[in-house]
Amino acid sequence: MSAQMLNIHEAKTKLSAVLMQIEKTGESFVICRNGTPVAEIGPLKKRQGSRLGVHPMLSDIQINYDPAEDLTEEEWGKIE
Repeated sequence: MSAQMLNIHEAKTKLSAVLMQIEKTGESFVICRNGTPVAEIGPLKKRQGSRLGVHPMLSDIQINYDPAEDLTEEEWGKIE
Protein backbone atom coordinates (compact mmCIF):
# COMPACT_ATOMS: atom_id res chain seq x y z
CA MET A 1 0.00 0.00 0.00
CA SER A 2 1.61 3.27 -1.11
CA ALA A 3 1.13 6.49 0.80
CA GLN A 4 -0.99 9.21 -0.75
CA MET A 5 0.76 12.57 -1.18
CA LEU A 6 -0.75 15.84 0.08
CA ASN A 7 0.61 19.37 -0.05
CA ILE A 8 0.66 21.30 3.22
CA HIS A 9 -2.35 23.46 2.36
CA GLU A 10 -4.47 20.46 1.40
CA ALA A 11 -3.42 18.55 4.56
CA LYS A 12 -4.29 21.55 6.74
CA THR A 13 -7.63 22.11 5.04
CA LYS A 14 -8.71 18.45 5.06
CA LEU A 15 -7.05 17.23 8.27
CA SER A 16 -10.28 15.90 9.79
CA ALA A 17 -11.13 13.95 6.63
CA VAL A 18 -7.56 12.66 6.35
CA LEU A 19 -7.65 11.38 9.94
CA MET A 20 -11.01 9.71 9.30
CA GLN A 21 -9.60 7.95 6.24
CA ILE A 22 -6.56 6.80 8.24
CA GLU A 23 -8.91 5.33 10.88
CA LYS A 24 -11.03 3.53 8.28
CA THR A 25 -8.39 2.23 5.88
CA GLY A 26 -5.08 2.36 7.76
CA GLU A 27 -3.65 4.29 4.82
CA SER A 28 -0.65 6.62 5.32
CA PHE A 29 -0.21 10.09 3.86
CA VAL A 30 2.99 11.93 2.94
CA ILE A 31 2.83 15.69 3.45
CA CYS A 32 4.93 17.70 0.98
CA ARG A 33 6.19 21.28 0.84
CA ASN A 34 6.78 22.46 -2.73
CA GLY A 35 6.68 18.83 -3.90
CA THR A 36 9.31 17.68 -1.38
CA PRO A 37 8.19 15.12 1.23
CA VAL A 38 8.40 16.58 4.74
CA ALA A 39 6.38 14.30 7.01
CA GLU A 40 4.30 11.15 7.05
CA ILE A 41 1.03 10.71 8.91
CA GLY A 42 -0.52 7.30 9.43
CA PRO A 43 -2.14 4.94 11.90
CA LEU A 44 -0.55 4.26 15.27
CA LYS A 45 0.83 0.79 15.82
CA LYS A 46 -1.05 -1.14 18.49
CA ARG A 47 0.98 -1.79 21.62
CA GLN A 48 0.86 -5.16 23.35
CA GLY A 49 0.71 -3.68 26.82
CA SER A 50 2.40 -1.17 29.00
CA ARG A 51 5.83 -2.01 30.32
CA LEU A 52 5.17 0.49 33.07
CA GLY A 53 2.06 -1.18 34.47
CA VAL A 54 1.84 -1.49 38.24
CA HIS A 55 2.45 -4.96 39.62
CA PRO A 56 -0.65 -6.17 41.52
CA MET A 57 1.31 -6.78 44.74
CA LEU A 58 2.68 -3.23 44.78
CA SER A 59 -0.80 -1.80 45.31
CA ASP A 60 -0.87 -3.53 48.74
CA ILE A 61 2.29 -1.80 50.00
CA GLN A 62 1.73 1.13 52.35
CA ILE A 63 4.43 3.53 53.51
CA ASN A 64 3.40 5.17 56.77
CA TYR A 65 6.25 7.67 57.00
CA ASP A 66 7.93 10.31 54.88
CA PRO A 67 10.84 8.55 53.13
CA ALA A 68 12.41 11.94 52.34
CA GLU A 69 12.46 12.97 56.01
CA ASP A 70 15.91 13.52 57.58
CA LEU A 71 17.22 10.88 59.97
CA THR A 72 17.47 11.70 63.68
CA GLU A 73 20.85 11.56 65.47
CA GLU A 74 19.78 8.27 67.04
CA GLU A 75 18.97 6.74 63.64
CA TRP A 76 22.32 7.93 62.23
CA GLY A 77 24.05 6.19 65.13
CA LYS A 78 22.44 2.86 64.20
CA ILE A 79 23.77 3.13 60.64
CA GLU A 80 27.40 3.62 61.69
